[in-house]
Amino acid sequence: MPKFGLKRLGRRAANFVDLQWTLVIRALERVAPLAHGRLLDVGCGDKPYLEIFSPHVTEYLGVEHEAAFRQTASSTRTRGPDVFYDGKRLPFADGEFDTVLSVQTLEHTPKPQALVREMARVLHPDGRLLLSAPFSFRLHEQPHDYFRYSPHGLRALCTEAGLVVERCEAMGNLWSLLGHKLNSYLALNVAHAGGVAQRLDKLGHESEQRQSPRYWLLPAVALGMASVSVAARVLDRVAPDETESLGYVIVARHAASVLA
Repeated sequence: MPKFGLKRLGRRAANFVDLQWTLVIRALERVAPLAHGRLLDVGCGDKPYLEIFSPHVTEYLGVEHEAAFRQTASSTRTRGPDVFYDGKRLPFADGEFDTVLSVQTLEHTPKPQALVREMARVLHPDGRLLLSAPFSFRLHEQPHDYFRYSPHGLRALCTEAGLVVERCEAMGNLWSLLGHKLNSYLALNVAHAGGVAQRLDKLGHESEQRQSPRYWLLPAVALGMASVSVAARVLDRVAPDETESLGYVIVARHAASVLA
């Protein structure tokens, strides 16, 4: 099998055992049809969600905080931001975008309220904000990892920015949360497979992983992670606990447009 085919197969296997990635993608696929017009991806990294949203929008533009982005593995990949900014004011006019997207980025700013205000400012009065943020997740992209968010906290941030949350969806519940944490431990702490994951274009938000993989453990770890992933998916359905979640995806609009 060609090298590209092996990499694609490896990435599919990695995505299957990465419960957080699976849940984020499924949630984004459900809200993607709400996107339209010009889309701004705030904290875009290497644009891993481009293919999900491109069929629904006329333009997909990515923006990143340059200093933080340069410290991540995404900075070495071929696809990246179209625009950099200083982490304070997005370099766009008021109401310039019909859709603003932000995926697993809000936890990396020390001033989340200011960022939500900025996203609301550049959002067209009739546009939509599509945002996901973690509720329970390991430390990552350190030291730029500041907060975790409940659905009530996300609503409060939006309300202060003049937005109304129309839709809020949990990304999994107790079992996918436990499964993801266990699989992360097996992959990163037991098999030291962070570098392998980055060669499969995963963990782009992390700094470059230099630890040597324990190749002799990879088959057993892979089997264990696959078993955990299957069990977590089944238990999420048959014994759900909705007080736990990996995170939330919200859809928000300007309050004036909702009342109109």
